[in-house]
Amino acid sequence: MIEPDADGEICTVTIDRPDARNALPWEGLDELEAAIVDATEPIVYLEGTGPAFCAGADLDVVAELDGPEARRFAERGQAVATAIEESSSIVVAGIDGPARGGGLELALACDLRVATPEATFSEPGVTFGLFGAWGGTVRLPRVLGEGDALELALSGRVVDAEEALRMGLISRIEDDPRTVATELADNAADALSVLKRRLRDDGDRKRQERREAEAFADLVVAHAEELAALRE
Repeated sequence: MIEPDADGEICTVTIDRPDARNALPWEGLDELEAAIVDATEPIVYLEGTGPAFCAGADLDVVAELDGPEARRFAERGQAVATAIEESSSIVVAGIDGPARGGGLELALACDLRVATPEATFSEPGVTFGLFGAWGGTVRLPRVLGEGDALELALSGRVVDAEEALRMGLISRIEDDPRTVATELADNAADALSVLKRRLRDDGDRKRQERREAEAFADLVVAHAEELAALRE
């Protein structure tokens, strides 16, 4: 499901579940975290196979969770996003096609988000009674500012690459986002790592993530019937 491939200074980590638009179940999250943690290359390039970057959480899994399980699932996604954010490598998200919910949240944890013109972004959970709980309520306002973060999350609307660039959600639009990873690989690895640590040095987010996971679990229980209907 997760395919890491090291080539020189770049480790490409591919979410390879195109039939599910690269949505991630438990084991996918485990594999993704392992791939990120095990990477020793200065640059990690995160991509999806097929027509989507990542659709986020596998709703077939979410629909079967009770309250405690839903909290653990949220915490599992948070842990993967934190592993991306805290990796000593520079993690570049190459986004081609939709990044939805948890997929957007994983991209938010990356150091750079580079999109193709076909990329789109949204937090659609609110449209069926949930919200993204893989650190999105922490990182989205940090990246976009409170106003744009609230508008995007509360509306559930889809944002195209051009608007995402204007909002600061992505840093560049490229036909081939991998070119940015290649450019970064030309720089000194130790300097890249130090710069990442300094620029990522912010306040405590653990309490926010704990509350996020608790709220997500409550909503999974409250909207169990709607979630079940999504699977039909």
